[in-house]
Amino acid sequence: MTTASPPPAVLGTQPEPAARAPRRTRTRSWSGWLFIGPFMAVFALVFLAPIAYSIYLSFFRNQLVGGNGFVGLANYAQVLQDSQFWSSLIRVVLFLAVQVPVMLLIALLVALALDSGRLYGKSFFRISIFLPYAVPAVVASLMWGFMYGTRFGLVGNINSAFGINLPNPLSPDLILASIGNIVTWEFIGYNMLIFYSALSVIPKSLHEAAEIDGASQFRLVTAIKLPAIRGAMVVASIFSVIGSFQLFNEPAILQSLAPNSISTYFTPNLYAYSLSFSGQQYNYSATVAIVMGIITMVIAYAVQLRGMRKES
Repeated sequence: MTTASPPPAVLGTQPEPAARAPRRTRTRSWSGWLFIGPFMAVFALVFLAPIAYSIYLSFFRNQLVGGNGFVGLANYAQVLQDSQFWSSLIRVVLFLAVQVPVMLLIALLVALALDSGRLYGKSFFRISIFLPYAVPAVVASLMWGFMYGTRFGLVGNINSAFGINLPNPLSPDLILASIGNIVTWEFIGYNMLIFYSALSVIPKSLHEAAEIDGASQFRLVTAIKLPAIRGAMVVASIFSVIGSFQLFNEPAILQSLAPNSISTYFTPNLYAYSLSFSGQQYNYSATVAIVMGIITMVIAYAVQLRGMRKES
């Protein structure tokens, strides 16, 4: 009995080896992780870990009986019913609605003036306007707080020199506007630099073509420059929104100068700080911080969506 022989192999063909990733590719993939590993470790340690720990704290409460016990979402329910939290939130929303548009408008006008090419000493003005951003917020608050003083500061000296009675910038009615003035002075240069950098990359050929067609400077701004830097305007708006909700340094420094005008819950961040370091309510402070983080992300994302919708 004969056995069937296997079919002859096709001439020039060889069996394919099992598929496996080349060793060089695997080495490259591990090399990439080695490069980003230190950053990921620091990012997880200083950013992700504090957030995770704050979320963990927000589910507990230090009670007289039983000590620190799990309470679920009770802290979040308390925040939503906290009149002091809502008062501080409404205050920063009002601050955002007034201060941010004014600051961004001034920064945009300055950037357009620098980009126009008709301003003498452009480098000097650019550095001078950006310089306040290099001043630490604590130093700026102390400096402006001294100028706001009616007994020992600039306002008091003006009153004495001219025999007038200027309104007290640290009074309860004007304290929010006074803080807005400090923040605007600090961050006009920062936002100006964002706008000016975006304006600098617009092709000069577009300007020349518009000038040949007889377009005025106003038309050049509205038809070419503003549409070209819309992305930069969205970025600056998002940063400003986040910064407004994080308002802390200026009221914290001025609180000692105007204790009757700045309460412990003047802003949400100041409220969380007071709860943690003065009231020893770490769990509730963490809850306030988490709620504010969520609100800030939602509003910043809404600003981004609106900007992208206009851009498209």
